Amino acid sequence: MQSNLQATIIISTFNKPEWLQYVLLSFDIQTTKNFEIIIADDGSDEKTKAVIDQFSKNTDLNVKHIWQADDGFQKTKILNKAIEASNADYLIFTDGDCIARKDFVETHLKLRRLKCALSGGYFKLTEDVSSKITDTIIREQKCFEKDWLIAEGQPKTFKMNKLTTSKTKANFLNFVTPTKATFDGMNVSCWKADLLAVNGFDERMKYGGEDREVGERMMNNSIKFLQIRYSAICVHLHHDRPYENEEALLLNKKIRHETKHAKSTYSKYGIHK
Repeated sequence: MQSNLQATIIISTFNKPEWLQYVLLSFDIQTTKNFEIIIADDGSDEKTKAVIDQFSKNTDLNVKHIWQADDGFQKTKILNKAIEASNADYLIFTDGDCIARKDFVETHLKLRRLKCALSGGYFKLTEDVSSKITDTIIREQKCFEKDWLIAEGQPKTFKMNKLTTSKTKANFLNFVTPTKATFDGMNVSCWKADLLAVNGFDERMKYGGEDREVGERMMNNSIKFLQIRYSAICVHLHHDRPYENEEALLLNKKIRHETKHAKSTYSKYGIHK
């Protein structure tokens, strides 16, 4: 176990070993190393385990692989298991298809506040640009550089401001953005105690906004969400969304409506049943 453990990084994944390999590399080259990694694996096959085992051999970071058998989309269930397995007081959540800029962890740690959660963003790469990512591109941080992205075919849009390295610009854009600060599992952090207080994720939730609901319970429990979408930077690799379906979305919408209407601060379908 590392000394001076300041954070647990919880990375959710399912059968994307080639993407996960890049994500893990991005955490191995962070500007701070006082964190552990937990991979919350919702039933991946042996290829994912092989990637994690290889990474574990070559890193100084403490890495845990929390796995459950594939039984459809059960991300909330594996995330709750990861929360229970975490050793740090502060948790940073991301996905196995989001490459973190090298100051990602340092930024979350610097900006954390008591009774607050930090809501980050992500910059979506096109399918073509995603296919051009390599270990070298990540080590050289080119995938966070506007010029490299444009040269490789990424459309030039206002959203490229999400890759800014200017703290002044980031602070201004965080302040003026109309986007609400929410619990988005690709880039969010909070105190473990604040998450446990609302009993973690509602395990009834399926694909589509499943992480927003836990954030709404935290807000009901007096946790303030702070906007850092232009400060804590990650790029999202392109993939299809096989779990997206109307039935799941309707279920999630119903649960979120109940949470809002009742101003719920605790789910009986969370960590402790």
